[in-house]
Amino acid sequence: MAINISIIGAGGWGTALAHTLAGKGHRVMLWAYEKEVAEDIESRRENRTFLPGIQLAEGIKATNNLGESVNGAAFVVLAMPSHTAHSMYTQMLPHLDSKMVFVSATKGMDTGQLMRMSEVFRGVVGTKFEPRFCALSGPSFAREVAAGSPTALVVASEDAETARLVQHTFSSSTLRLYASRDVIGVELGGAVKNVIAIAAGVVEGLGLGHNPAAALITRGLAEMTRLATACGARPETLAGLAGLGDLVLTCTGDLSRNRQVGIELARGRQLEEIVNSMRMVAEGVKTTVATVALSAKYGVEMPVARQVNRLLRGEVSAREAIRELMERSLKEE
Repeated sequence: MAINISIIGAGGWGTALAHTLAGKGHRVMLWAYEKEVAEDIESRRENRTFLPGIQLAEGIKATNNLGESVNGAAFVVLAMPSHTAHSMYTQMLPHLDSKMVFVSATKGMDTGQLMRMSEVFRGVVGTKFEPRFCALSGPSFAREVAAGSPTALVVASEDAETARLVQHTFSSSTLRLYASRDVIGVELGGAVKNVIAIAAGVVEGLGLGHNPAAALITRGLAEMTRLATACGARPETLAGLAGLGDLVLTCTGDLSRNRQVGIELARGRQLEEIVNSMRMVAEGVKTTVATVALSAKYGVEMPVARQVNRLLRGEVSAREAIRELMERSLKEE
């Protein structure tokens, strides 16, 4: 049965989800911040800015009008960058109602408030009604999803029925969703893995080989798990798609923007130059600040994240950050 789905954010990820859902037969309204992106999709059936080379499904209608984009939607997918989320939620609020199901596909945190996307969303929308909210995450490069590569994700909601509803509505022959009730674990896994991916890029950029890359992924997972469980998540969530799965992909895949930031930092480029040269957002840059602050709040030791933060702030070089990690006091695993 065709369902009306609104996707807020026509970056690579939002566009890929729109293409996949429309390919299943749903009616998708895709909101783009840039008017020219919406016009490009409408006229050429292609998002040449954020997902070039993919001929988009006919079931997608693109718009730059926020009210139009959510009018009559049964599901609203939130696919904007994390630093714009609070503002976007506020602008959307007059157009939202309690019948809608909201699916957050943003992998980041609110740096200023140290809040996950679900907390930010409820803080805004909860003033009007209690929203049915899900977090969607897992190992997924937008281009591969749009190309029809088999992909497995996890959708988490405190309400099991809501998670199952999204699971059955979104799953297809190329997209398989697993349901969870651990919103905290899914959100923090999707956010903090980007921080570790910057460190993995540093290892790659310095040409240090496979040994440190494997160690970094393993110790990075330990850090992610410590923080998430301190915040109330279940440890098994971090061993699943939203944790280990997404971490491995983002730390090793050539399409990872966060990994690319680390590679360029290791090669000596300045952070501002790197970020300004990227068309899409590398969420890990801002998430690192929130991660380190959150770890301090909960008293969680996160040496890799701390060194990434020092590197991004220009306090250490890439090689100094690696050396300091290796020379820390010895511990049991």
